[in-house]
Amino acid sequence: MKSYQEIAEELVNKSILAGALFNQYDQKQTDHIVKQVFEAGFNNRVKLAKMAAEESGLGVWQHKVIKNVVATQLVYESIKDEKSVGVIRENHKEGTIEIAQPLGPIFGIIPITNPTSTVLFKILISLKSRNPIIISPPRKAPNSCRETVDICYRAALEAGAPEDCIQILPEIDRDLTHAIMSHPKLALILATGGTSLVHAAYSSGNPALGVGPGNVPVFIDESADIPFAIENIITSKTFDNGTICASEQAIICEKSISKTVIDEFEKQGCYFLSTEQITKIEKIAFNREKGLMNADVVGQPVEKIARMAGIVVPAGTKILIAKQDKVGKDYPLSQEILAPILAFFESSDYNTAIKLCIDLNYLGGIGHTAGIYANNEERILEFSKIMNAGRILVNTPSVHGAIGGLYNTLPTSLTLGCGSGGKNITTENVTSHNLLNIQRVSRRRRNDQWFDFDTELFLDESKDVNVLLKQYYKNF
Repeated sequence: MKSYQEIAEELVNKSILAGALFNQYDQKQTDHIVKQVFEAGFNNRVKLAKMAAEESGLGVWQHKVIKNVVATQLVYESIKDEKSVGVIRENHKEGTIEIAQPLGPIFGIIPITNPTSTVLFKILISLKSRNPIIISPPRKAPNSCRETVDICYRAALEAGAPEDCIQILPEIDRDLTHAIMSHPKLALILATGGTSLVHAAYSSGNPALGVGPGNVPVFIDESADIPFAIENIITSKTFDNGTICASEQAIICEKSISKTVIDEFEKQGCYFLSTEQITKIEKIAFNREKGLMNADVVGQPVEKIARMAGIVVPAGTKILIAKQDKVGKDYPLSQEILAPILAFFESSDYNTAIKLCIDLNYLGGIGHTAGIYANNEERILEFSKIMNAGRILVNTPSVHGAIGGLYNTLPTSLTLGCGSGGKNITTENVTSHNLLNIQRVSRRRRNDQWFDFDTELFLDESKDVNVLLKQYYKNF
């Protein structure tokens, strides 16, 4: 029986050989492979969505179809025209040429919340950048993940891709995952999952592109179109039962409009919990010992969550809303819960409202996403400057806005960088251009910025320095 180290060695070596061949493909060949894989994934969007929902027990299969469309059609549209092979940019005036090279073997870790769509996304951006990829499936949804890999791999081979350009772990084991992550010949880890997993990726000794938790605050300003705002928030928070980390977690508004906001939420099918009900929901939604949301409520419908908590809510309730007074670890529902549960804060004034948004952001969502509904441009700009978030979404459902391509022109992505605040290397929506090494060829040119300096400012008592400076000038 092979050890995990031996399995890791075999997988990575196969990837290296595939990468060596892939490196010889031109842009046309690469784009043909990407297109064929996109079409294969898209054509199986319903089948894969049903498999994911049934196997994981999370979310809504119809919404997972949309996720698969986003991960194929929209991702493909966002990357299809990008240059990713050879010379990708030239600047004749400055004498520079940029040449794209693949990174090498990539390890793609897949979350339970998106066991098919994240696979489709990571495979497409890896193939576009000519990087072989090894997929690590989630423990609770291995079959739907494996079927997605098989569909993509068959399509890639038929399009002429090298063998082993897409692989999947033969078994799910933490030791095997760590053996791959720490392999010295691995080029990059694309880590999507829980905080501990992402931390392990960053601690592996290999480069990693990870994500952070969301805990997305959404501020409804006095200038907002309130019915429109509530409709968008519900559309977003109920999408796949709240499993996307960019989903709204807390709504903040001033008391001057809070009654209007509450009435509109109730009018559109949401339910405000009583104080007693809030306590019951806290117990089943958040694990205080671990300081994390309870996995049992993630992606579950309102009816099931209510039964788990032993409370009765009106039939057809879309979201459970809990009024909160403070933000912090002693207030579990002020933290990220990937389910149709929202915290609700009303503040005495605008400044207090913004402070609440900041507190929520720093409690567990630094660098991720924040939302504002407003028609006051000064307020929008001020909010955007204050919030520490990679994506500030204006009058937009946060789930659909954050992943890009639907309500805006952000790159379509299922890996949302959170910057240094979220312990990530980028705040971008990660896509194919993040998986390239860029060589920069620089020709000799006179730099006028250097020659704009008065040479007398550089002269000193050192004759050697003076001679050297004059030599620089003489060369031009």
